[in-house]
Amino acid sequence: QVQLVESGGGLVQAGGSLRLSCAASRSIFSFDRIGWYRQAPGKQRDLVAVVSGGMRNYADSVKGRFTISRDDAKNTVYLQMNNLKPEDTAVYYCNADSWDGGYWGQGTQVTVSS
Repeated sequence: QVQLVESGGGLVQAGGSLRLSCAASRSIFSFDRIGWYRQAPGKQRDLVAVVSGGMRNYADSVKGRFTISRDDAKNTVYLQMNNLKPEDTAVYYCNADSWDGGYWGQGTQVTVSS
């Protein structure tokens, strides 16, 4: 069973930055894609950023502000979030898809105050 453990969430003022980490229990090379979703209260869970092979894709709302990266040696994926806005407030989830299924982390709360 794959485990994805997120960390790095917290409370930040608008315009600030946070970096989220997602540590996987096995090599991230084993995943077809790995990335981040977020879910605000009362809303659906939406894709934020994903890396698949050499490709990186972002939601339009975060382009130019968020950057997804990976450290293969540490089996960790990061989400650097800059110029945060109150509308970025949500629980952020790490997600990974592989031949043996899809996996989710437990989520980490990000709260951006105005």
